[in-house]
Amino acid sequence: MAYSELIKNFNRVRDYMREFFVYGFKSREEYTKKSARSYDDERRRLESWLGDFMQFRQTPEGKNVFLSVDSRVSRHNPLYKAWKTKSFTDGDITLHFILFDILDDPKTVLTLNEIMERMDEYLTGFQYPKMFDVSTVRKKLNEYVSEGILIAEKKGRTMAYHRSSFQASLDPDALDYFSEVAPCGVIGSYLLDKEELHEGILTFKHHYITGAMDSEVLCALFQAMSEKRQITMETMDKKRNKTSEADVVPLRIFISVQNGRQYLMAYLPRTRRIRSFRTDSILSVHPGEICRSFDEYREILNGMLPHMWGVSTQSFSDQRMEHVEFTVRYRADESYIHRRLEREKRCGTVEKLDVNTSRFSADVYDTSELVPWIRTFLCRITSIHFSNEALEAQFKKDLEDMYALYGLEGGDGT
Repeated sequence: MAYSELIKNFNRVRDYMREFFVYGFKSREEYTKKSARSYDDERRRLESWLGDFMQFRQTPEGKNVFLSVDSRVSRHNPLYKAWKTKSFTDGDITLHFILFDILDDPKTVLTLNEIMERMDEYLTGFQYPKMFDVSTVRKKLNEYVSEGILIAEKKGRTMAYHRSSFQASLDPDALDYFSEVAPCGVIGSYLLDKEELHEGILTFKHHYITGAMDSEVLCALFQAMSEKRQITMETMDKKRNKTSEADVVPLRIFISVQNGRQYLMAYLPRTRRIRSFRTDSILSVHPGEICRSFDEYREILNGMLPHMWGVSTQSFSDQRMEHVEFTVRYRADESYIHRRLEREKRCGTVEKLDVNTSRFSADVYDTSELVPWIRTFLCRITSIHFSNEALEAQFKKDLEDMYALYGLEGGDGT
């Protein structure tokens, strides 16, 4: 029996793709959420999409399966294939092609009754035609109208339908860039499918592909923001394996340039503060009422930006800052260190003390967000100070532990 695609809920596909390719490919014995049969079905489905990008390595524990994408060879995100696989019944397919054969010419404008008459004529050529009632055809037409494929307009007192005749001249190189960089880039991927094959001019040194799985969530969030609506969203806490719902006002999407991770910045009416949510933890988004204070909340967020290194914020009543500063010394042939500080300083400031010495300082809501970046300057840092004394003590203790691990003397931890 041939393998059959049956996708009714993309969240399930999204979950399996994470478990197999983001968090590490789990074996049949390791995956305990579903039955072994479900595991086999989903694994075969993903392999049918991504077989060209799957690699295998034999280890003492068994076969290790992983996803390998070389941007020099594959210039487009392979995970978009998941969005282009749909589930259709025989009736869906039959009705789809009948309707678009009847409405092939954008100038053809027909009412529902006229379409039903054309369908009767159309089906007389078949020995055992599949019949459709008026309600089914109406629902399908309205579905295509909502997708922008058909246009509905009044013809007398009844509604008439015709093909959308929208045509656009699209730059394939611009679409290449949009599809791989922008949130909801899958839209660009769909548009590229309509263009002729071309030799792309772009390659990506850092290509963050897993955001493709959050495209549906992002689209709903952008829609809510454009309409200035409150939303109810369901989120998953993976550590506690627990779901919860929250009513929030979505304000902006932040995307990390370091790891490609996407965050929703939202106002929580219940706690009266702005906080972040990882989009890959959002399971569903349901639009609510118009938020009349949307612009006010977004302005508050904009006012926070000069003191946000990442996505950490403070409550409106507590705007205390934490200060951090460190000094680095470098050789005469390492002037690129100062240039790097200038390039990566974000909301901080950089001061050149002399030819070989620079100082970075920043006032932010959460100095712990800077620690991974600061560590990249180790061995050049001559002094460092955090206003958060506990964080400074932990930073220096980590250095002492590292020195001890390598059998070195750590001095004062700087």
